[in-house]
Amino acid sequence: MGDRSQFEALIKGQLDSLYRTALRMTKNPDDAEDLVQETCLKAYRYFDRFETGSNLRAWLFKILTNLFINRYRKESKAPVQLEYDETEDFHLHGRMLETGLLGTRQSPEKNLFDKLLGSDIAHAIDQLPEDFRVVIVMAFIEGLSYEEIAAALNLPMGTVKSRLFRGRKLLQKTLLNYAQQAGVVGPS
Repeated sequence: MGDRSQFEALIKGQLDSLYRTALRMTKNPDDAEDLVQETCLKAYRYFDRFETGSNLRAWLFKILTNLFINRYRKESKAPVQLEYDETEDFHLHGRMLETGLLGTRQSPEKNLFDKLLGSDIAHAIDQLPEDFRVVIVMAFIEGLSYEEIAAALNLPMGTVKSRLFRGRKLLQKTLLNYAQQAGVVGPS
């Protein structure tokens, strides 16, 4: 693209989304602001390499994610290890059907999200291991497609789908606990 005069207009619409994702990644407002600022600086520096017609949003998220990984993951080199039973199929949907809380046209996630407080959901997302939290935030909060997430994180599509599946299962488990505490779903 090369025309830096267009940079401000193009990036301005992405700043809120970048900040929300950075905040979920860093769990600290100051660090999130720093990460977004570094992302903008790097994007500005390399804006002449951005190709017209490319996905600006995916390009910015890739920069954000790479900076996050370089800056915040140096101390944790080992990948997150989970036992199979932590991700095996959780029966939230069945439990909600049994209690009559799920209409036939509503997804269990939508129904549960409607009944729980936003802070409970945000806290549950924050408790996810980093690899899963990042893809969950990008997919469900920022609305990025599998392809955009794969490009932003430089991961194969299968890894993105796997992390989303496992992240959803972990999120369901945590949200079921919140739902039980709130009286939305009866105890196990």
